[in-house]
Amino acid sequence: MEQIETLVVGASISGLATAACLQKLGIDYVIIEKQSQVATPWRNHYDRLHLHTNKRISNLPYKEFGPTIPRYPSRQQVVDYLEDYQNAFDIRPIFNTEAKSIKRENNYWITETATKIFKSKYLIIATGAFSTPKPVEFKGMETFPGRIMHSYGYKTGKDFRGLKVLVVGFGNSACEIAIDLYEQGAVPSMAVRSPVNIVPRDILGIPILEVSLLLSRLPPRIADAINAPIMRLRFGDITKLGLRKKLYGPFEEIQRDGMSPVLDIGTIKHIRQGHITIYGGIDHIAGKTVYFSDGKQEEFGAIVAAIGYDRNYAEIVAVDKSRFDDLKVSVPKQKYFGKDNLYFCGFWIGPTGQIREIASDAQIIAADISRKELSKITNASNTFF
Repeated sequence: MEQIETLVVGASISGLATAACLQKLGIDYVIIEKQSQVATPWRNHYDRLHLHTNKRISNLPYKEFGPTIPRYPSRQQVVDYLEDYQNAFDIRPIFNTEAKSIKRENNYWITETATKIFKSKYLIIATGAFSTPKPVEFKGMETFPGRIMHSYGYKTGKDFRGLKVLVVGFGNSACEIAIDLYEQGAVPSMAVRSPVNIVPRDILGIPILEVSLLLSRLPPRIADAINAPIMRLRFGDITKLGLRKKLYGPFEEIQRDGMSPVLDIGTIKHIRQGHITIYGGIDHIAGKTVYFSDGKQEEFGAIVAAIGYDRNYAEIVAVDKSRFDDLKVSVPKQKYFGKDNLYFCGFWIGPTGQIREIASDAQIIAADISRKELSKITNASNTFF
């Protein structure tokens, strides 16, 4: 058993940011990662992916994106940035090391892996809120002769050139995949079961997330009320496109559902131009034919289910499950923040971009650990004298 001061679990964006912040404050740590490299989720995403948040507010602590990087970095540019970040702070994760169980014993956290057991005073879970693809389940899908896949396995529209492809869902990934399919010579359609909120990525050349920084200080309903006329002016009546609008706005969606609205990067324009066809949710599948809840039916050659990921509340940590309710709010509002020296980084979805929130979480967590250590030194000095 190896005894250490602080253990960080996970070496993607949250883990790297946390490690850098701990270093800046002189806090000893070990970071473990189940994969063989940092930033594995970003390496596995589809080729066309770009950050939907602008680079100015998507930096991790103490290191900006380079000046030659565009406002919305590509997937590979994000991977390169994270590799540079790792090197800049000499972060050395123990790779191929997955936490199998984590429990509290005698004021320490005991983390078991396949090869080693760590005993740490502080524990930081930085594994991310969404890591397990939702299962793809459609009635009759076993009769479909073409390819059915979760968007997790999607790489490029080139693989579907010439095919009629149904993208299931209308989140940010679904919308970008539909554009990618069209650009690469496929014929995309989208099956949209639920009402949606759509916001432009930019307004008059200003990133929408910059505007959200200001509005996030207001109650969600008030922020949405201010936004509503702008959204109507920008998108018009989306019901004419076959879409339904949520009964509440994007800020309230984040608060109530823990989900981000769609940041439009051109999907609406493609729908209006007839490049992407909108259907209702899938009722059932029979052979090549997909039957929709709106009564329509159509034949397809492939289906990409961009249905998202199951939310992970780090259940591997053996604590009262009610504690995971904390992860539905920002770190400053968490009731049990730092209790028993346990911290979670990057689990809250905020209106100003998740990477920005991760950067903030990491700094707050490192500062809290530093404060606790300083307090112990001060108390010990007072006792001595």
